[in-house]
This record gives sequence, structure tokens and C-alpha cells, in this order.
Amino acid sequence: MKPKIYISRKIPVPIIKHLEKSCDVSVWEHEDTPVPRDVLEEKMGEIDGLFCLLTETIDEEILSKATKLKVISNMAVGYNNIDIEAASKKGIMVTNTPGVLTETTADLTFALLMATARRITEASAFLRDGQWQTWSPMQLTGQDIYQSTIGIIGLGRIGEALARRAKGFNMNILYHSRNRKLQAEEELGLHFASLEDLLRKSDFVCIMTPYTTDTHNMIRKEHFQLMKDSAILINTARGGIVNENDLYQALSLGQIWAAGLDVFEQEPVSLDHPLLTLPNVVTLPHIGSASIVTRMKMAEVASDNLLKVLNGEIPRHVVNV
Repeated sequence: MKPKIYISRKIPVPIIKHLEKSCDVSVWEHEDTPVPRDVLEEKMGEIDGLFCLLTETIDEEILSKATKLKVISNMAVGYNNIDIEAASKKGIMVTNTPGVLTETTADLTFALLMATARRITEASAFLRDGQWQTWSPMQLTGQDIYQSTIGIIGLGRIGEALARRAKGFNMNILYHSRNRKLQAEEELGLHFASLEDLLRKSDFVCIMTPYTTDTHNMIRKEHFQLMKDSAILINTARGGIVNENDLYQALSLGQIWAAGLDVFEQEPVSLDHPLLTLPNVVTLPHIGSASIVTRMKMAEVASDNLLKVLNGEIPRHVVNV
């Protein structure tokens, strides 16, 4: 009998067909609507494997419904949507998809940095709203990127990829990480800094660290007070690392100049969120890895992780082993 798996969102057909060769596959057939919790709870008692996204909260209560689940394959790098401790207690392997989205996410991060610095979305709205009546010397002026200082908080794969892009703009590159990366320092001309020193000196502060209990509200009121009033904060890592209320206050009071955000603590973000009222905030709907090639690769890795576990093998990307 084939093992049963459940896919919590409509994914590319070739991936589903690949899984169907060796598994009994059920799919939540909606691409733009998350699977309801009660549906997921019902499926958990039937399946051997779960293919899910960050939109699914796999907590202890959901996991208590699982009777024969062997693997949760998360189609993402992060996995803060899953109760890893509860999964481990039940002997359920959790996997993720690191590596394949590194360059794509670094591209998006630098694009968001540039759009925020040069007020791209604000300028586009200015034109489309019919406000462009003349040219004036300081109209929609932004911040220079070339030869400025970028501070990268968290120098993992994506942080290093961002540093390579910053080097092309001849930027002075500071970084703060749990461990020094001496090889990266030598290859890319990076400079290690304390968090406080990085915040004081950087024109652009880019959040690249994973979300954990230790990094929750890592950047908050006292940190914004250290930053330049011309500084720009970019977050393409995870919501919750930056205290959003404190960020709103810092932007409103002019303590920092602008922010570019691809992630929020609650997603999808509420349309009445205070940050969405500010003209100096560029917002995106968590599209860091959203290129066709990368999303296909992520789905392939997630499916391979799932199949390996069901075949009694250890996949390459295991979170809790």
C-alpha cells in the first residue's frame, strides 16, 4: 500500500505527478487560500507525510491528531510555523528547503533596498496620481547607495549573497553575526561589528538573521535610537525580529529615514496596520523567493525530502535530527 501524503496548497503539477508515482496524494486544491485548520486536523489522522508551507501552523494540538505521521516537509527555509519540540517527541522528522532560494532572496533584498532609498513606489504613485506638474531641485530626492555603508545582521548564505551585491556598489560592508566569518571577511572585504556599532554607522541596516526565541524583537526602540536619522531599515528575513510598534514610532518621529519590509509578524498583514499608513515605508507581500525557477526548485527539494523519509532514508535538510 502506498503511503498517504497531504499537500496543504496547490503546487506545480509536475511535482504532484512525481509524488503520485510512489504515494497516495491528496491536495488542498486552492492556490491562494490557506487550508482551513479543521481540514488539516482531519487529514493529520490519515497521513504518513505532510507537505506544507509557512502559512500552516503545525502546533502541538495539530500534531496530537497525527497517528502515523513520519515527516513534515516545509517548503521554506524557516520553520517557525512548526512546533519542532512537539514533532520530535512524536518521532516526526521535519525538513526544510535551504540553499535554493539564496540568490533570489538576495536579489529581492537589494531591490527593496534600492526601491526604498530612491522612493520608487512613492514616485510612481506621484506620477500616476497626477502630481507631477514640474521639475524641482529636491522633488522626491532619496538616499545614495553607491559608497554608502550597509550593515548586515546575520551572515548566513543569504547575508553573504547580499554582501556580494553590495560590493558591486562599492559599499562599506559591516556585519554582525553569532560567529565571525573570517573567510567571508577576506573574500568580500567585510568588517565585523557589534550590533550597537553596526547600527550607529550604517546607512542601510538589513535584517538577515533567522527568527528564533532569541531574535524575537531583536530590533526595538533602543536600537532605533542608535541609528542615523538618514538610515534605512530593510527586513526580508522574518516578521517578529523587528518590533513593529517601535519601528512605526521611529519612522513617525524621524529617528530613521525609511523602511523596506517584505515580512510582518502577522501575515497576511492587516490593511489597517499603522506601518501601511506611512509614505516612507515600502511594503511587499513576502515575495523574497518568488521567482519561477526558485519556487520550482523549492518544491522539488521539499518533495525529495518527503520521499526520502518515507523510504526510510535521511534527507539532506533535516531540522530536528
